[in-house]
Parts: sequence; structure tokens; C-alpha cells
Amino acid sequence: MKKHTLYRLFILGAVPLLLASCFAAKEYERPEEIIDETYYRTDAIEQDSTNMAVVSWRDMFSDPVLQQHIDTALVNNIDIRVALQQILAAQAYFKQGKAGYFPTLNGTAQYTHQELSSNSQFGGLFSSLDQYELSGSLSWEADIWGKIRSNERAYQAQYLQTVEAHKGVKTQLVAMVASNYFQLLALDEQLRVTEETIKTRESSLETTKALKEAGNVTGAGVKQTEAQLYTAQALRIDLINQIRLLENSFSILLGKQPGTIERNDLEQQKITTSLKTGVPAQLLSNRPDVKASEFALINAFELTNVARSNFYPSLTLSATGGFQGLEFDQLFNANSLFATIIGGLTQPIFNGRKIRTQYEVSQAQQEQAKLQFKLSLLKASQEVSDALYTYDASTEKLEIKRKEFDAYSIATEYSEELLDNGLVNYLEVLTARENALNSSLDVINTRLAQLQSVVDLYEALGGGWQ
Repeated sequence: MKKHTLYRLFILGAVPLLLASCFAAKEYERPEEIIDETYYRTDAIEQDSTNMAVVSWRDMFSDPVLQQHIDTALVNNIDIRVALQQILAAQAYFKQGKAGYFPTLNGTAQYTHQELSSNSQFGGLFSSLDQYELSGSLSWEADIWGKIRSNERAYQAQYLQTVEAHKGVKTQLVAMVASNYFQLLALDEQLRVTEETIKTRESSLETTKALKEAGNVTGAGVKQTEAQLYTAQALRIDLINQIRLLENSFSILLGKQPGTIERNDLEQQKITTSLKTGVPAQLLSNRPDVKASEFALINAFELTNVARSNFYPSLTLSATGGFQGLEFDQLFNANSLFATIIGGLTQPIFNGRKIRTQYEVSQAQQEQAKLQFKLSLLKASQEVSDALYTYDASTEKLEIKRKEFDAYSIATEYSEELLDNGLVNYLEVLTARENALNSSLDVINTRLAQLQSVVDLYEALGGGWQ
């Protein structure tokens, strides 16, 4: 009898296993149309296999104070800590997916008391009935169609997606800290220039008053000089306010209360790393957000496998065994032992189109994930191209702006000398001074744009998380 039972179970499991070769879950392959795309649009820098993204941020940014700030942010930033918790949650689901191959086991300890009706089947024999049971039930589903394996891979992809998301947060955080730091240095430099201008204009106001007393300048010239002084003083207030607000934002990045930010000066900032972009395909391995979007596609692909497997029959084996008796002191007697073994195939037939709907939805979600993957690559390539062009433009513009500032500075000196000799109108002097100040501030802004474009390129290539 036992042999016949084993044979039946063997035949029950053999038929689906033979069919599994025809309907097994598909293996993921990266879409060819994504692999074959060319992404960079630039003629600014020659591409080769070297990529600045693989350079550590410690080597990318040489300022020791900036390095210290990045270290602090990577430890204390709230977004980083949230991303770590997301990894732990996804890891728990991944472990659950791996456990799907194993049977489930439940233990039961049960006491039942029944008061029987006198008119019931056994009421004439017993007025009440007590039953004790101590048992275990085991259930296992054979992974015929790769459903459990696909579930495991889906959870694994979801876990790896959170890992990449964490890397992405690190990349963004490093870039934001560097960007905020450079902005602070630029504002400090503009504040320094503005304060020097205020001192110069205070002196010029005294000189203008003296020239008015000598009859070389009118009262209008004095008032115009006074107005320029007020303009510079107002600009100083705006710059100090911007610095305080930026320090507050910077403090949040560092995960601490708003306060003063330690820093060096703009002239000390040197980027010595070669701006190499590598080949376009390296975006697939370096950009955390691009890798995360591919893992999202893998997750959707595997869930489609799971949805497809629901169309086919499932093979389940279950067993229950333990002790059952009417008297507690006889519960562990050999006569109290019982066991049940059940093997069965379950084939869905009519279920309100739920399986078909689930499969069609999973297909649509897979196509969405595929499009999002391609879009992430296109956006990444745009960011690389934008950063390269911006760096090239800001570098070229910086040289021109420096020449412009030198020209305005010399023009201001000449105008003041000519004014002292009564050869020019005072309006020309005021215009030359205003142009010199604006040009000086433009030089600082252009230098900031150059540094910012390097940060943007480093982030666009996926640097910062190593």
C-alpha cells in the first residue's frame, strides 16, 4: 500500500516536471535597443576608456575642509540614513524570497470541549466530549514553472535597486556639499570685493566733497558718489543674508543645527583630476540611478514570470501528524498517533479573469520599467553633455571676463586722473567705477560656474559613491 502511494505521488509530480521545459520562466536579457544607443553629444573632450567617475571624491576635491564636510555629511545626513533603512527593509524581503524553496511547518496544541445534545448522534452515549491534540503540519509547493525562483529574483532586484538608490543619494550628497561649499566661497569673495568697494567709495565721497569746494565738481556729482556708496552698502547686506541662508542649508546637509560653516577661500580651489568621460556604455555601470532603473526593469520582468506561471497547475504536498486523544494522560500513547499525507495538482479554470488581468498588468508595468530605464540613460547622457559644454563655455568666458575686469580697472584709474586735472566729466568716473565692480563680481560668478560644471560632470558620470 505504501509503495502504491509513493508511485502515485511520483506520477503526480512527473507530469508537470516534463511540461516545465516548455513553460519555464524566461531569463532576463538587457534590451538590445538600449545597448546599441550612442549617448554623448560633445566635441569638447576626447573620450577614452578612462573615466573620472571612478576617482574617489577625496582625490577629486583636494580642499581638506571640504573633505571634512563631505565625511560629516555621509555619516550624519538624514537622507543617507533613510536610504540605509530602505536597504535593510529590502534585504528582509530578499531573505523571504529565498525561503520560498523550503516547506512551511506549523505546530498546533489544541484542547476541545463539547457539550452534546441528547438528540444528537452521539448524545445518547456521551453528555460531553473532551479532545486533546498536539500536531504539526507541513506544506510544500514544487517550483515547477520557476514561480518561486522568479519571486526570489524579483526580491533580489528590488534589494539591489535600494543599494543603488543609496549610492545615488551618496553621489547627490557629495555633489550638493561641494556645490554649496563653492557657492559659499564665491559669496565670501564677492563680499570681500564689495567691502573693499565700500571703503574706496567712502574715500571717493570725501574726495568729491573736496573737489566741490574747489569748484571742480558740482553738487550732483557729490550726490551721485553718495548714491553709489549706498548701492554698495545695500549689496553688502544682500550678500551677508545670502551667506547666512546658504550656511543654514549647508548645516542641514551635514545633519546638524544651522550655524557657521568652516571654509577656505575661492583662490585655493584647484581641480587637478583630468576631465575624462569614458565611453557611453560606462553609464550603465557607474550611474547608480541608471543601474537602479535597470534593477527595477529586472524586478518587473521577474514579476511577469510569476504572473505567467499562475496560468499553469501548481503541485503541492502537505502532511499533518501528531498525537490526538480523548484523555490527556493517554495523549502520548502510541495509539494516539495519527498522520495524513496529501499530494495534489491545482489548475485555475474560472476565477473572474484575475490571473489574466494580473498578467496583463505585469506586462504593462514591465514595459513602463523598460521605458524608464531608457529615459534614465538619455537623461544621464544629457547631463554629461550639458556639464561638458558648460565647463568649456565657462572656462572660455572666464578668460574674457578677466580681461574685461582689467580693462575696466585701468579705465577707472585713467578717468580719476583726468578728473583730478579737470579733463573729464565726473559721470564718466562714476560709470567706470560701477562697471569695474560689476565686472569683478562677474569674474567670481564665472569662476563659480566653472567649478560647478566640474561638480555636475562628476555627478553626471556617477562619481562620488566610491
